[in-house]
Amino acid sequence: MLRKRADRGMTTAEYAMGTLAACAFAAVLFKVVTSGSVSSALSSLIGRALHAPV
Repeated sequence: MLRKRADRGMTTAEYAMGTLAACAFAAVLFKVVTSGSVSSALSSLIGRALHAPV
């Protein structure tokens, strides 16, 4: 007779896949944020926020 197994958390393989996916997402996000157009837009936005009249 088969017993039902309680699923208490992730296995090692699931941790590895989750970590790999998080690293891949971080790498893509880093490339997007450091691209020329996004970087200049962020710099412009920050500059306008710092020099905004009170």
